[in-house]
Amino acid sequence: MTAPTTTARPVQRPGDRIFSGGAFFAGSLILAALALVAGFLVLQSIPAFTTPADEVSILDGTSIWAYAGPLIFGTAWAAALALLLAVPVAIGIALFISHYAPRRLAQGLGYIVDLLAAVPSVVFGLWGGAVLAPAIQPVYTWLWQNFSWIPLFAGPPSGTGRTILTAGIVLAVMVLPIITAICREVFLQTPVLHEEAALALGATRWEMIRMTVFPFARAGIISAAMLGLGRALGETMAVAMVLSASGAVTLNLISSTNPSTIAANIALSFPEAYGTNVNVLIATGLMLFAITLVVNALARVVVDRRKAFSGAN
Repeated sequence: MTAPTTTARPVQRPGDRIFSGGAFFAGSLILAALALVAGFLVLQSIPAFTTPADEVSILDGTSIWAYAGPLIFGTAWAAALALLLAVPVAIGIALFISHYAPRRLAQGLGYIVDLLAAVPSVVFGLWGGAVLAPAIQPVYTWLWQNFSWIPLFAGPPSGTGRTILTAGIVLAVMVLPIITAICREVFLQTPVLHEEAALALGATRWEMIRMTVFPFARAGIISAAMLGLGRALGETMAVAMVLSASGAVTLNLISSTNPSTIAANIALSFPEAYGTNVNVLIATGLMLFAITLVVNALARVVVDRRKAFSGAN
């Protein structure tokens, strides 16, 4: 009778143990930081939900949900406008850099895109309020005069141009470099053999991109869009500097009656807040935190469904 054989575990070198321990510690820091932030928001938000509304001046006699509802709507509406404007443009720029532009021009455009991502948000806010809003106001007037039958352009147009659409355009410019950079790298990862096979079968360059590049990069495009959405949802100063908010819930894009966003409202209201008012603002921050987590979780589910894709499928 032979004794059962045992598989000896490989002996780790000190360097391996140090590296694995450091990697485990770094990964744990992310979870710890997330848990600390979530715990702080939850604990500080409790008074906002337990204190009667008539004792909180910022609520103006309404419930916290009635106060936060327009802010949640404005946050989602501005972010949706930003994605609607930015994603098609970002995909076009990324395709031009990866498959159409000459090498030197593509390198220069890539550097410019990367540099745009480093511009502070306050600079975009200054540009949006001082340059974009006055320049685009005549366009709003034209839209109102010709397309007022569409609820989005029902007007009357804002005299300053500081509308939710202007804020959406500024947010789109801000998230454009992030989405473009990720899409560019994903497009460049498309197997060259698949592209050459499509061209060899007689496909045009656009047909090759449609049949090989887009299917291969679908998960990456979704990831890029979700990262841009996270930036748009949490943007503060640019929206606060551009948007003339009234707290209304409306789909009108060009009027002076505009919803605010959670982040901008916190930035504008926090310096003068006191007592339970601070807890109410933190509670809205908790709602934004939850919205961001849900959006990222849904994006992860979509990406995981596509990660097993192979261009040969």
